[in-house]
Amino acid sequence: MRRAAAALALLAAAAACTSASPTAPTEPEPAAPTASAGVIARDVFAFEDAGAAIPGLVVEMRYFGSENFVGRRIAGYEAPICLLTQEAVRSLSAVQERLNSLGLGLKVFDCYRPKRAVDNFVAWARTPTDQARKADYYPNVDKSMLFELGYIAERSGHSRGSTLDVTMINVRTGAEVDMGSPYDLFDPISWPASTAVSRAAQANRMLLQDTMIKAGFRPLKEEWWHFTLEREPYPETYFDFVVK
Repeated sequence: MRRAAAALALLAAAAACTSASPTAPTEPEPAAPTASAGVIARDVFAFEDAGAAIPGLVVEMRYFGSENFVGRRIAGYEAPICLLTQEAVRSLSAVQERLNSLGLGLKVFDCYRPKRAVDNFVAWARTPTDQARKADYYPNVDKSMLFELGYIAERSGHSRGSTLDVTMINVRTGAEVDMGSPYDLFDPISWPASTAVSRAAQANRMLLQDTMIKAGFRPLKEEWWHFTLEREPYPETYFDFVVK
């Protein structure tokens, strides 16, 4: 706590020095907070390793490896760790407990996402020739339409630290529950309300959504796996410290 308080004091001092400058820029773009040298940013801003904090949580950080729509590790992911705000971790723990009572559990694919990772996605989306994983992740979408259709954006709620991508698993076997479409498939079939999937998959999607909502998360209508904490602690802040 002393280290975090000292770091925040240094940040405040730095901000004061900047505001005193006679040539301060007009209307600067809001920058993500950073921690002072030698301080771990995730500790300063109360982020936790959800995998260590929640018993049985399976962590499969897709953007740390190559199994994702880009096809390679994404900038900002230096470890396969699920970082979330403390508030999000507490709420997610309640979801895990509820699902465990049903013989199910959670597997996370992405959690906090540095802004530099989002920038990496944007740069990839603007490179029309880079389509190595099209057949797996966006077979029915022209890459030039990814921005217009909302699959790629300049900013992501993940960078605020209280959004995650998650699915359910069978605790006994460890196998993922059938959700009707794979994670990160850019297609209307991935909408939670899609009726193009089996009834079993629809029921699984609704179970996950209902359990997450009861724990304080809100879903996204285009992605069955995407949830954001309703009362997130940093609703206007987009962080950029690396995941490590």
